[in-house]
Amino acid sequence: MARTTNPSSPPSRRERGFEATGGLLKQQIRVAGEQRGFAVARLLTHWAEIAGEDLARVTRPVKVGYGREGMGASLTLLTTGAMAPMVEMQKDRLRERVNAAYGYAAISRILLTQTAATGFAEGQVEFAPAPKTPPKPDPAILAKAAETAAPVKDPDLRAALEAMAQNILTRRNPKEGQ
Repeated sequence: MARTTNPSSPPSRRERGFEATGGLLKQQIRVAGEQRGFAVARLLTHWAEIAGEDLARVTRPVKVGYGREGMGASLTLLTTGAMAPMVEMQKDRLRERVNAAYGYAAISRILLTQTAATGFAEGQVEFAPAPKTPPKPDPAILAKAAETAAPVKDPDLRAALEAMAQNILTRRNPKEGQ
Protein backbone atom coordinates (compact mmCIF):
# COMPACT_ATOMS: atom_id res chain seq x y z
CA MET A 1 0.00 0.00 0.00
CA ALA A 2 1.29 3.40 -0.91
CA ARG A 3 1.04 6.22 1.56
CA THR A 4 -0.84 9.26 0.55
CA THR A 5 0.62 12.45 1.87
CA ASN A 6 -0.52 15.95 1.46
CA PRO A 7 2.19 17.77 -0.56
CA SER A 8 1.51 21.06 1.25
CA SER A 9 2.12 19.65 4.77
CA PRO A 10 5.68 19.09 6.00
CA PRO A 11 6.78 15.45 6.27
CA SER A 12 6.57 13.82 9.68
CA ARG A 13 9.73 13.29 11.70
CA ARG A 14 10.00 9.64 10.65
CA GLU A 15 9.74 10.52 6.96
CA ARG A 16 12.51 13.16 7.07
CA GLY A 17 15.22 10.74 8.15
CA PHE A 18 18.32 11.87 10.04
CA GLU A 19 18.77 15.53 10.93
CA ALA A 20 22.04 17.34 11.39
CA THR A 21 22.88 18.20 15.00
CA GLY A 22 23.26 21.86 14.07
CA GLY A 23 19.67 21.90 12.88
CA LEU A 24 18.43 20.43 16.14
CA LEU A 25 20.36 22.96 18.24
CA LYS A 26 19.76 26.01 16.05
CA GLN A 27 16.97 27.42 18.23
CA GLN A 28 18.91 26.94 21.50
CA ILE A 29 22.03 28.54 20.01
CA ARG A 30 20.00 31.50 18.77
CA VAL A 31 18.36 32.04 22.18
CA ALA A 32 21.71 31.81 24.02
CA GLY A 33 23.33 34.19 21.54
CA GLU A 34 20.52 36.72 21.81
CA GLN A 35 20.88 36.80 25.59
CA ARG A 36 24.46 37.99 25.04
CA GLY A 37 23.40 40.52 22.43
CA PHE A 38 24.41 38.48 19.40
CA ALA A 39 21.47 38.98 17.03
CA VAL A 40 23.43 37.09 14.39
CA ALA A 41 24.89 33.85 15.79
CA ARG A 42 27.21 33.69 12.78
CA LEU A 43 29.58 36.02 14.64
CA LEU A 44 30.08 33.32 17.26
CA THR A 45 30.08 30.26 15.05
CA HIS A 46 32.31 31.65 12.30
CA TRP A 47 34.63 33.86 14.37
CA ALA A 48 37.79 32.42 12.79
CA GLU A 49 36.54 33.30 9.29
CA ILE A 50 35.41 36.78 10.28
CA ALA A 51 38.38 37.86 12.39
CA GLY A 52 41.05 35.89 10.56
CA GLU A 53 43.04 32.98 11.95
CA ASP A 54 45.62 35.12 13.77
CA LEU A 55 43.10 37.26 15.65
CA ALA A 56 40.69 34.40 16.27
CA ARG A 57 43.46 32.49 18.01
CA VAL A 58 43.87 35.24 20.64
CA THR A 59 40.35 36.73 20.89
CA ARG A 60 36.83 35.57 21.68
CA PRO A 61 33.65 37.61 21.17
CA VAL A 62 31.92 37.94 24.53
CA LYS A 63 29.07 40.41 24.18
CA VAL A 64 27.40 42.89 21.88
CA GLY A 65 25.94 45.85 23.76
CA TYR A 66 23.49 48.19 22.10
CA GLY A 67 23.23 51.89 22.94
CA ARG A 68 20.03 53.75 23.65
CA GLU A 69 19.58 54.85 20.05
CA GLY A 70 19.82 51.29 18.77
CA MET A 71 22.54 51.85 16.16
CA GLY A 72 26.24 51.68 16.82
CA ALA A 73 26.66 48.68 19.10
CA SER A 74 29.79 47.84 21.06
CA LEU A 75 31.46 44.46 20.61
CA THR A 76 33.35 43.22 23.66
CA LEU A 77 36.25 40.87 22.96
CA LEU A 78 38.11 38.72 25.43
CA THR A 79 41.87 38.52 24.99
CA THR A 80 45.00 37.94 27.04
CA GLY A 81 46.83 40.85 28.58
CA ALA A 82 49.92 40.22 26.50
CA MET A 83 47.99 40.27 23.21
CA ALA A 84 45.76 43.26 24.01
CA PRO A 85 48.11 45.88 22.46
CA MET A 86 48.32 43.86 19.23
CA VAL A 87 44.54 43.49 19.06
CA GLU A 88 44.12 47.19 19.90
CA MET A 89 46.12 48.13 16.80
CA GLN A 90 43.88 45.98 14.58
CA LYS A 91 40.50 47.09 15.97
CA ASP A 92 39.56 49.24 12.94
CA ARG A 93 40.19 46.43 10.47
CA LEU A 94 38.39 43.97 12.73
CA ARG A 95 35.38 46.29 13.07
CA GLU A 96 35.15 46.51 9.26
CA ARG A 97 35.24 42.71 8.96
CA VAL A 98 32.58 42.24 11.65
CA ASN A 99 30.33 44.84 10.00
CA ALA A 100 30.81 43.06 6.67
CA ALA A 101 29.58 39.85 8.32
CA TYR A 102 26.51 41.67 9.66
CA GLY A 103 25.90 43.34 6.30
CA TYR A 104 25.67 46.88 7.71
CA ALA A 105 27.51 49.11 10.18
CA ALA A 106 26.21 47.35 13.27
CA ILE A 107 29.35 47.70 15.40
CA SER A 108 30.75 51.17 16.09
CA ARG A 109 33.18 50.30 18.91
CA ILE A 110 35.25 47.32 19.95
CA LEU A 111 36.09 47.00 23.63
CA LEU A 112 38.79 44.68 24.92
CA THR A 113 38.59 42.72 28.15
CA GLN A 114 41.87 41.23 29.31
CA THR A 115 42.12 37.90 31.09
CA ALA A 116 44.60 35.16 31.82
CA ALA A 117 45.49 32.75 29.01
CA THR A 118 43.34 30.06 30.62
CA GLY A 119 40.31 30.48 32.78
CA PHE A 120 37.30 32.69 32.45
CA ALA A 121 34.45 32.60 34.94
CA GLU A 122 31.73 31.39 32.61
CA GLY A 123 33.32 29.07 30.12
CA GLN A 124 36.98 28.46 30.88
CA VAL A 125 38.16 30.12 27.67
CA GLU A 126 41.46 28.78 26.47
CA PHE A 127 43.48 30.58 23.85
CA ALA A 128 45.44 28.32 21.52
CA PRO A 129 49.15 29.07 21.20
CA ALA A 130 50.56 29.74 17.76
CA PRO A 131 51.59 26.51 16.05
CA LYS A 132 55.31 25.91 16.13
CA THR A 133 56.98 24.97 12.88
CA PRO A 134 59.69 22.37 13.25
CA PRO A 135 63.15 23.47 12.12
CA LYS A 136 64.29 22.23 8.72
CA PRO A 137 66.76 19.35 8.96
CA ASP A 138 70.39 19.87 8.07
CA PRO A 139 71.10 19.05 4.38
CA ALA A 140 74.02 16.85 5.45
CA ILE A 141 71.64 14.75 7.56
CA LEU A 142 69.19 14.50 4.66
CA ALA A 143 71.99 13.32 2.34
CA LYS A 144 73.25 10.77 4.90
CA ALA A 145 69.69 9.40 5.41
CA ALA A 146 69.14 9.11 1.63
CA GLU A 147 72.49 7.36 1.23
CA THR A 148 71.60 4.92 4.03
CA ALA A 149 68.24 3.97 2.47
CA ALA A 150 69.44 4.01 -1.18
CA PRO A 151 70.01 0.22 -1.59
CA VAL A 152 66.33 -0.53 -0.84
CA LYS A 153 64.33 -1.03 -4.07
CA ASP A 154 60.75 -0.54 -2.76
CA PRO A 155 60.01 3.24 -2.83
CA ASP A 156 57.59 3.17 0.15
CA LEU A 157 60.01 1.20 2.31
CA ARG A 158 62.91 3.41 1.20
CA ALA A 159 60.93 6.56 2.18
CA ALA A 160 60.08 5.07 5.58
CA LEU A 161 63.70 4.06 6.20
CA GLU A 162 64.88 7.52 5.11
CA ALA A 163 62.49 9.16 7.59
CA MET A 164 63.67 6.82 10.35
CA ALA A 165 67.30 7.54 9.52
CA GLN A 166 66.61 11.30 9.66
CA ASN A 167 65.02 10.91 13.09
CA ILE A 168 67.94 8.89 14.39
CA LEU A 169 70.57 11.22 12.92
CA THR A 170 68.89 14.38 14.25
CA ARG A 171 68.72 13.07 17.81
CA ARG A 172 71.32 14.65 19.97
CA ASN A 173 73.85 12.28 21.41
CA PRO A 174 73.65 12.64 25.23
CA LYS A 175 77.45 12.29 25.53
CA GLU A 176 78.01 15.22 23.10
CA GLY A 177 76.26 17.73 25.36
CA GLN A 178 78.61 17.10 28.30
